Amino acid sequence: MSKKTIFLAGLWREHPNLRQLLGMCPTLAITTSVRNGFAMGTAVLFVLVFSSFMVALIKRLIPHQVRIAVYTIIIATFVTIADITLKAFFPQISRALGPYVPLIVVNCIILGRAEAFASRNSVGNSVLDALGMSLGFMWGLMAIGAVREILGRGTIFGFRLGIIHFRPWIIMLLPAGAFFALGFVVAFMNFLDRQRRFKT
Repeated sequence: MSKKTIFLAGLWREHPNLRQLLGMCPTLAITTSVRNGFAMGTAVLFVLVFSSFMVALIKRLIPHQVRIAVYTIIIATFVTIADITLKAFFPQISRALGPYVPLIVVNCIILGRAEAFASRNSVGNSVLDALGMSLGFMWGLMAIGAVREILGRGTIFGFRLGIIHFRPWIIMLLPAGAFFALGFVVAFMNFLDRQRRFKT
């Protein structure tokens, strides 16, 4: 595969949370605003890029029998750094994300990319794959967060939209609203794919 194909796969064709439906806990739990989605996406980007880099770098030194345990330790190290950094410098965001930053350790996107890609490819390609997957995950969270924030609060990035006679739909800020927003974004992606196939 070309480097461009590796990078773009996670942004659309193999999108982690909207195509493969991985990492559903943070996708549904913290996306009550675009800001939360961006913060969580940034944390995942940091962890995924650095853990993929480390796994690809030392893969030949890891005995096959203990590879998953070693990957988990590597991931947990970077998750701890991300969690402590958020608590120290962005306490409000850290509180909003709650336990979902520490839970990145068991996020199947991170461990899945380490096992399926980083352990079998070069360092450069592994970093490209991690960037594509994490940026895809980030825009997925932000898209769902945008739908929920606009319909649930009438705001975007905390700024009121000033839509006349609009009454926020409180359900969009509740767990059920997360499923509605997820379904809407996935349906819109499928619609765009279908339109593109019709044109070609």
